[in-house]
Amino acid sequence: MSFDETLLDEVTRGARALVLCPDIRALRYDIDAAERLEEAKGLALAIGVEIAHAAILPVRQMQPNTLFGSGQVENIAVWCEQYEAELVIVDGSLTPIQQRNLETRLARKVIDRTGLILEIFGERAATAEGRLQVELAHLDYQQSRLVRSWTHLERQRGGFGFLGGPGETQIEADRRMIRQRMGRLRRELDQVRKTRTLHRERRGRAPWPVIALVGYTNAGKSTLFNRLTGAEVMAEDLLFATLDPTMRAIGLPGVEKAILSDTVGFISDLPTQLVAAFRATLEEVTGADIICHVRDMANPSHAAQKKQVMEVLADLGVVDAETGTGSVPILEVWNKCDLLDEEHRAELAEAAEGQGAVMLSAASGEGLAGLEERLAEMLTGGAQEISVVLPVSDGRRMAWLHAHGEVLGEADAGEGEDGPLRRVTVRLNPKELGQFATL
Repeated sequence: MSFDETLLDEVTRGARALVLCPDIRALRYDIDAAERLEEAKGLALAIGVEIAHAAILPVRQMQPNTLFGSGQVENIAVWCEQYEAELVIVDGSLTPIQQRNLETRLARKVIDRTGLILEIFGERAATAEGRLQVELAHLDYQQSRLVRSWTHLERQRGGFGFLGGPGETQIEADRRMIRQRMGRLRRELDQVRKTRTLHRERRGRAPWPVIALVGYTNAGKSTLFNRLTGAEVMAEDLLFATLDPTMRAIGLPGVEKAILSDTVGFISDLPTQLVAAFRATLEEVTGADIICHVRDMANPSHAAQKKQVMEVLADLGVVDAETGTGSVPILEVWNKCDLLDEEHRAELAEAAEGQGAVMLSAASGEGLAGLEERLAEMLTGGAQEISVVLPVSDGRRMAWLHAHGEVLGEADAGEGEDGPLRRVTVRLNPKELGQFATL
């Protein structure tokens, strides 16, 4: 059994943990150390551990063997004993050698930010696609850590062929197996991506517009989704409560039907393995008619969180990295206004009006009607009034106009080759107009 597996058997839900936030002088952070520590504590709580102690550790110079200085490592060891911690969580990236040395020095399981997020994702992934994505990311992360994980890896296996030869070491064999498994996962995910693209194209041909909810993790996207749809998507005060995209139909003023999509939350310093793995999921955003950027305005770091979200959207090609504008209209939804004091709330309401944002509380439902009206306005804003002459016998297209457009009037239009004609005056948005033309 591996070193990792032995310790993981010992560290279970409810285990006591130290949460350490290294504040490295040489690095530039968008979010200050206190906020990063709170976020790290949120991540720790999301996997069900008990936080025994949390601290910010200034790092003047990164040590290649342990990241922290020797004095800090001794302090961490004292805290482990003092607070009876079984697990040490480091809110930063550790190299395999740093992780191994810390585990040896502390005699505790040590996990870094990437490993922590992978644990959360592994626990929350509900669909087959989500599980594939998590496994691929985990294998990518693990393959560089084989050298520290297992004690048997230097053993050699016998060679193949007639001459035998020295064979391959266990670590080479294990890495080869991981590469093979990753290759199979990538092929399966490519198939998933193709299927998802087909579904997206099919939705594109459908008459209903798509609204995608995006935002920083724990901004309240799933709560808003449940409010608008009446669904029961997991919505808790936890980071990464939602991993798999969920879609539901909603009705809006003047819009018979729209598709609302809830997506995975963004976070600062999201592991590169996960960005790549969850790209298929995030690509749902690119096919949306409107993007609702849900922001937690009660969080002091909401401006830095917005920056992180816009960077991911720029990476997906949805917005221009320099201007912040893109082909898909973005509506900012300023959530959790119920948690603000009156003065701050009044200032924010004025700012929201000036910036074209919608202020609401998804938890209480306050401001929800304003959001629905605004979405309807954006979807029907480019609508055109057209007059169409159809044979009375063409019931299919007549029914389509009544179902998807706003019929303003009907009148007789005489006789045609196919019998009596009807003139229908209808208001259609550009998407519906294009779809009607293909009928």
